[in-house]
Amino acid sequence: MKVLKRFPVRLSDRPDHELVGVIRMPELTVSPLRSILKRIIGAMLALLATVLIVYLDRDGYRDANGDGLTFLDSLYYATVSLSTTGYGDIAPATPSARLVNVLVITPLRVLFLIVLVGTTLEVLTERSRQAFKIQKWRTKVRDHTVVVGFGTKGRSAVNALLGDENVEPDHIVVVDTDQQALEAATSLGLVTVHGSATRADVLRVAGVQRARAVVVAPNRDDTAVLVTLTARELAPKSHIVASVREAENVHLLKQSGANQVVVSSETAGRLLGMATSTPLVVDMVEDLLTPESGLAIAERPVEPSEEGGSPRHLPDIVLGVVRDGVLYRVDAPQADAIEPGDKLLYIRKVTAAETIER
Repeated sequence: MKVLKRFPVRLSDRPDHELVGVIRMPELTVSPLRSILKRIIGAMLALLATVLIVYLDRDGYRDANGDGLTFLDSLYYATVSLSTTGYGDIAPATPSARLVNVLVITPLRVLFLIVLVGTTLEVLTERSRQAFKIQKWRTKVRDHTVVVGFGTKGRSAVNALLGDENVEPDHIVVVDTDQQALEAATSLGLVTVHGSATRADVLRVAGVQRARAVVVAPNRDDTAVLVTLTARELAPKSHIVASVREAENVHLLKQSGANQVVVSSETAGRLLGMATSTPLVVDMVEDLLTPESGLAIAERPVEPSEEGGSPRHLPDIVLGVVRDGVLYRVDAPQADAIEPGDKLLYIRKVTAAETIER
């Protein structure tokens, strides 16, 4: 007898409700005190509505004492009824009072109990809401940025995207295996995917095949190579930027499909060396790299009035000319004259007001 092997269902093929916990959508945070107050107010409103209904129809109820219902009796009956205690000393006697109990007070009793056990129901509701949001997000996500690794480098990359590039938080997806890192990303309003980006299924769930750009920033160079290979296979047209610790691994990343590679340890070491003799140069470089205030490197299209002129004669401090996707330094012969369609890399001033607006 031949035994058929059952292979696990791929992560990207699972239905959306099974991805709750893998994909996490950002939520508006509500303080616990406010949540408790809302539940208490809801319970009190249900109780008050029941008291008014019983008191207005008090002639239809029979009291064990036979002296009729007062407002306090109505409050007592509403309390024991909504809490499902029901001592039976006060009961509806007329058909109209019984009908009101069936159609009105019973739904209020259910509402009251829902408020009391709202924590459990809220968890279930939250899971359903997350499943719906995941389904909606997966059908619409396009031209987003996938950030693999939310360590020091990944967080700095996200800050640059949110600051300099003005990318909306819901257009950034963070992939990581560290739950604390993912919670930090969620607090920024980012969509997160829990899993190893070396797996193609995880990257598919993050929508990497429709991503505009992929930032590969893990802690290990071998992981960066494998992630880049997987991302390039899934997203042939995406712009992949990778970070490595050692310069000797740059060619591996480029062969794997990275468009640009940043050497983190070499860059940091160079700045450390410069800081020993020319610390002000390091301060200037850090000023250019931080988006908060001061100076920043930016890119802008060429204006019609600037075509044909030299970039060195412009009011802006131009560092280079981008032509057909190729960067030419301002001292290169190709950058002597500005051509239509060129873009300029220049230094612009960032004010505190711009930072506040962002």
